[in-house]
Amino acid sequence: MTLEDHQIAIVGAGMGGLAAGIRLAASGHEVTIYESHGWPGGKMRTVPTDAGPVDAGPTVLTLRDVLDDLFAATGSATEDHVTLTPLPILARHFWTDGTRLDLTHDPAQNTAAIADAMGAKAAREFERFSVETRALFQAFDAPIMRSARPGVLASARAALAARATLPWLAPGRSLDAMLHARLSDPRLRQLFGRYATYVGGNPLLAPAVLGLVWQAEAAGVWAVQGGMARLAHALATVFERLGGTLRLNTPVARILTEHGHATGLHLADGTRIGTRQIVFNGDPAALPYLLEQPAKAPKRRQTHPRSLSARVWTFAAEVAPKGLGRDALAYHTLFFADTPQAEFAPLSKGRTPQDPTIYVCAQDRASGHAPQGPERFQFILNAPATTPGEAEKEPSCQTHPFDRLARFGLHLTPRPTADSLTTPQHFAALFPHSQGALYGLSPNGAAATFLRPTARTKIKGLYLAGGGVHPGAGVPMALISGGHAAAAALSDRISPVRSARTAMLGGMSTASAIAAPAPSRSSGS
Repeated sequence: MTLEDHQIAIVGAGMGGLAAGIRLAASGHEVTIYESHGWPGGKMRTVPTDAGPVDAGPTVLTLRDVLDDLFAATGSATEDHVTLTPLPILARHFWTDGTRLDLTHDPAQNTAAIADAMGAKAAREFERFSVETRALFQAFDAPIMRSARPGVLASARAALAARATLPWLAPGRSLDAMLHARLSDPRLRQLFGRYATYVGGNPLLAPAVLGLVWQAEAAGVWAVQGGMARLAHALATVFERLGGTLRLNTPVARILTEHGHATGLHLADGTRIGTRQIVFNGDPAALPYLLEQPAKAPKRRQTHPRSLSARVWTFAAEVAPKGLGRDALAYHTLFFADTPQAEFAPLSKGRTPQDPTIYVCAQDRASGHAPQGPERFQFILNAPATTPGEAEKEPSCQTHPFDRLARFGLHLTPRPTADSLTTPQHFAALFPHSQGALYGLSPNGAAATFLRPTARTKIKGLYLAGGGVHPGAGVPMALISGGHAAAAALSDRISPVRSARTAMLGGMSTASAIAAPAPSRSSGS
């Protein structure tokens, strides 16, 4: 074993790992990231289509200030690395009764749109809902979501300081129950209940406090020019320019420890790397299988039950002029299930619903205009995580998304084939021991916020980052978790470091690990 105590190793080049690597490298440390896949970004990946690579993971950026802060730590600005386009329409929504509703970042426009579509009473209720969820978000942003270690006392203080939030914190009250108490129109309840799924929850079971997720989107949504995977590559490039080393296609078999302290990594090819500090950017549920001391991994209640997974279609197609027409789609468009119960009752029992809500990302419509010819699409349909040992199977009687969309009047061609679909079983294979869950621990249940693992572990020198770690799922949350891991590692350092470095905007001094060809679907992308 080559002992390299001066280096810091990061397992996984997802958003949390890249954020931790950038902050540690910018602080003057030698950092190496070991990534099992052939691309940086983790779930922020692409698959090829006839119209070009299409995002097969996260589709937009919210809470932009988190990304701005990360680039500022390198002495640069977000605009130096990626081009972000603010979306004028946060999302367009269709219901089977013919209702159409656009939401934007302008509260007054939203109120007017809801009044036009659903009436004055619905608009007044929405205004009250917005005021309360905004207070909820503001109360918990700093002391809970951005805190390295959330606590019940901090939560209580935040609630008492903003009394409008108290009804949302009632023990045992689900988001669905709270929405029934606040919104009389079932379409609005369905719309805002769906925000629980953005962190892997089921609104029938998730705590009411998840109503604040809407405010993260209401503050603004940005598309990344070139797709979200472009952001991952930009972060990887910055990391390398700071002197970091990114090793793709390099899976880690074991995390080595001795006497309760991290000592190194055992790579899948047999190589042993010695290091005293390791950031694990992966699903914490995988740690019992990687640690020599599984008992020091996060407890099962910190990683189970699992969050939702998804059935994700990625393909290129053209929108037919008939029916809703070519201009019907925004960058984000949702076609709702007939009722929330039809979608979420099966999910609560671990079953795939027959006709779930279809989320459509039209990746080539960030400008607001329909492109000519085939365009790139990602469809996301909620699905349960897998159970260990579950065989690959197609849910019985599930309607094909194209058939469902045709009922709304949206017609696309050609019809994608089965190889355009990523199932929960595929996600489980891509991310071992995750069971295909896309968000780690399920947020259902009032205690989930305080159960999720934090950056520090029971093993000295081992830190955690990623969407399965506090503050939870989503691109900005994973970036925050990487910052927490880096801060913990830096506070524990006692060895001398090089001078802090700044990412140069010019050329590269060495070949970039991310210049390899993009992986194909058949290679596990």
